[in-house]
Amino acid sequence: MNFKEELENRVRYAQENIESFLPKEEGFSRQMAEAVNYSMLAGGKRLRPVFMKAMYDMLGGTSEMIRPFMAAMEMIHTHSLIHDDLPAIDNDEYRRGKKTTHVVFGESAAILAGDALLNYAYETAFHAFDLSRAPEEMEQAAEALKILGNRTGINGMLGGQGVDVENDGREMTKEMLDYIYENKTSALIEASLMIGAVLAGAEKETVETARQIGSRIGIAFQIQDDILDVISSREELGKPVGSDEKNHKTTYVTLEGIEKAEEEAGRLTEEAVGLLLELPGDSSFLKELFLSLMDRRK
Repeated sequence: MNFKEELENRVRYAQENIESFLPKEEGFSRQMAEAVNYSMLAGGKRLRPVFMKAMYDMLGGTSEMIRPFMAAMEMIHTHSLIHDDLPAIDNDEYRRGKKTTHVVFGESAAILAGDALLNYAYETAFHAFDLSRAPEEMEQAAEALKILGNRTGINGMLGGQGVDVENDGREMTKEMLDYIYENKTSALIEASLMIGAVLAGAEKETVETARQIGSRIGIAFQIQDDILDVISSREELGKPVGSDEKNHKTTYVTLEGIEKAEEEAGRLTEEAVGLLLELPGDSSFLKELFLSLMDRRK
C-alpha cells in the first residue's frame, strides 16, 4: 500500500461526499447557507470522516449508509470550530489558512451559522434511514445516531468545550485537562470509529475497542496540537501560533513541558495501534494514519 496515495484518495472521497450534502445557497436564508458552506469548504484534513470510513471498510461494511454519517461528523466538527473562533471564546482571525467565519460574515452570522450547521448535521445523518436495505441496517443507523448525539452533547464534545471555556485563564490539574481533551477532542474521534464499527455490524466488544482507540488517538492528537502551537509557524499551521499562551491556556506543554508531552502522545498512539491490531480486517491504513499524525506539522 502506498499510504500517501491511499490517504489522498480517501480524503478526496470524504470531500466529495461532504460537498454532495451541503445546503443550497438560495432563498431568504441564502446568506446563512453561504456562511455554512464557506466554513465547510475552507479546507481541513477531513480526519473524522476518513477514520469512520476506514473502520467501516476494515470491518467489512458495504452499505451507502456510511455516507451521510461521514458528512454529518465533519459538519459537527466544523460547527465547533466556528464557535471556537468567535471573539467570546478564542477570538481567532484565521482557520485553515483562511479568515474565520465571524471575520467574513460578522459575529452574529457566525453564531447562527454554527447553530445551523449543528442541526443540519443531524438532518444529514437521518438520510441513512433512506439508504438502509434491511431491518438490521435500520437498527444500526439508530444506534449510530445515539452515539452521534451522546458524543456531541453535554456528555461529549460540548461538555468538554464548556469546561474548557469556564476555566479559561485558570490553572488546571492534569485530571481536568484530561477530561477536556477526552471530551472536546476525543469524543468526535471516538464517535467516528464507533459509528464505522456499528454500521459495519460489529459486536459490542469491537465497538468498545473502537471507542478506546479513539480516546487514545484523540488525546494524542490534542497534545500534538499543543506542541505545534509552540513550535510551528502560522504558514504551516494555517492559523496563528502562540494562541494558547496568548489566551493563558493550560495545556500538556505548560504542565509537563514539550519533551514529556511528546512522550505522552507517543505512548497513547502506541496503545491505540496495539488495540487496533486486535480487531479483524486489514488495519494497515489506519495504523499508518495514526502514526503519521504524530509527525504532522499542521
